[in-house]
Amino acid sequence: MIDLRILRSDPERVRASQLARGEDPALVDALLAADARRREQETLFSELRNRQKQVSSRVGPLRGALKKADGADREQAQRELDQVMTQAQELASEVKSVEAARQDAEADADRLLAGLSNLVDPRAPVGGEQEFRIIETVGTPRDFAAEGFAPRDHVELGTALGAIDMERGAKVSGSRFYFLTGVGALLELALINHAVALATAHGLLPVIPPSLVRPAAMEGTGFLGQAAENVYRVELDDLYLVGTAEVPLAAYHSDEILDAATLPRRYVGWSPCYRREAGSYGKDTSGIFRVHWFDKVEMFSYVAPEDAEAEHEQLLRYEREMQDSLEIPYRIIDVASGDLGASAARKFDIEAWVPSQGRYREVTSASNCTEFQSRRLGIRMRDAQGIRPLATLNGTLVAVTRTIVALLENHQQADGSVAVPVALRPYLGGRARLEPL
Repeated sequence: MIDLRILRSDPERVRASQLARGEDPALVDALLAADARRREQETLFSELRNRQKQVSSRVGPLRGALKKADGADREQAQRELDQVMTQAQELASEVKSVEAARQDAEADADRLLAGLSNLVDPRAPVGGEQEFRIIETVGTPRDFAAEGFAPRDHVELGTALGAIDMERGAKVSGSRFYFLTGVGALLELALINHAVALATAHGLLPVIPPSLVRPAAMEGTGFLGQAAENVYRVELDDLYLVGTAEVPLAAYHSDEILDAATLPRRYVGWSPCYRREAGSYGKDTSGIFRVHWFDKVEMFSYVAPEDAEAEHEQLLRYEREMQDSLEIPYRIIDVASGDLGASAARKFDIEAWVPSQGRYREVTSASNCTEFQSRRLGIRMRDAQGIRPLATLNGTLVAVTRTIVALLENHQQADGSVAVPVALRPYLGGRARLEPL
């Protein structure tokens, strides 16, 4: 969630961010009104509680005076005690009523605040999905016509290699499921091991997190808002299947205070990921590019807010190193504001060239979520400034199925074999080529 002080002092900035995302700026005005009601009720509650304490403090002395008095003095003391007791009861009733109103106002404000996305970085391109800015293009796509053959797609290649079985995936689990078999399974393991080795060489701590999490973890990372339709829920146990290791890695330090001397904290997590892909009807229906389940290696950082921008660039450098090692042409884009997702203030994507489609497709993302997730998850840092929220960032090192798509298609040969990038050969027993069966 955003800092309410920003909302109160600069609501136009928040409205502009909402508009840049293509979201309703009226939410800002509703939240401002709810926040004002909450503060009014808090002030009234505090005033009534003080009056209640003052009145209650008179009860003891009056009872003491009543015990000592007699005759007319006793009657006067009783009247005074009765008046104070009546006043105390009336105040108790008012306090109870105001407390209920305060809780309602607080719940309303919290609900509206939870629906407000992170503030967009002003450097992000404004617009919808196609309004991204190209930062850099690396490598040159192969000219298959000059090589004398038409490129096959990854399904044809994977089937010939005995690496991908779509038919049995659909038989067992339904559409958008698959089996990786033989060299396909080995290629996945090679990619995971290579990615983790790269990350640990840079000092990231390897983690294998749970892929089932409680609602608080999903909500805290921003995945139960606009992204909720793509989340699988296990209703009987009130747990969610994660769509990325970002979720458990973000919640790992929830409700903790981290000493500034221990920052940055950098993790690299492997996990299976599950996505319903709602709203993607008719998109990428063939093969393993857009599926309901895949494995992914994800980086996650906790840093001081003032270090978040540099950390964002660092995660992107790690992602570039991974892509360079796979010898695949790619481009880096600055994602447009309307395609950021609720948590990210700014996001860089790496898109790999896919020959069968003749275009670049997303294979990794690096997002700066500033303090948005840490505020929702109760993660803070302690430094010379005191205790304050920190920043969280995440970056995909390898999304396995999409990377396999790019690998097979970019490294295919005329005879149907696939050349293995040098960096992956140690994880594949030294193989330089994957051969058709």
